[in-house]
Amino acid sequence: MRATRNFIASALLLLATLAPAFAQDNEEVAIIHSGDQSFTFTVEIADTPEETSRGLMFREELGPDAGMLFDFVEERPTSFWMQNTLIPLDMLFIKADGKIVRIHENAKPMDTTPIPSGEPVRFVLEIPGGRSAELGLEAGARLEHSRVEAEAAE
Repeated sequence: MRATRNFIASALLLLATLAPAFAQDNEEVAIIHSGDQSFTFTVEIADTPEETSRGLMFREELGPDAGMLFDFVEERPTSFWMQNTLIPLDMLFIKADGKIVRIHENAKPMDTTPIPSGEPVRFVLEIPGGRSAELGLEAGARLEHSRVEAEAAE
């Protein structure tokens, strides 16, 4: 019985030690260029059906320069909602070439009202609610990220 407890305690300690490393594997840098300013975000990538469905649900906080980048691989109309999302979010709807075409600010936590892209987009970047206004971001700004089609952005 004691050996089992020691094994479980050791396994939990190992998982706790490795958890930050696993979380960082899915984090990448995204830069938003707006006018003559650039803003860097550390983003988690959501590109599988499971990750896209879960998004930022159940999170209790999100750092001011953190977010989640949804990649739909090709441009398509999309719509989001805030069911089971505990914090307000800004949603930036982005074309394949990185151009931000729409910003929905301060989506209400737990609201099931659809938030449509308004036109086909490849990406949606979710950042903390109010951050877009704080940084002065507007439609027309550009996302720089390794997934943005370089030839389309030129």
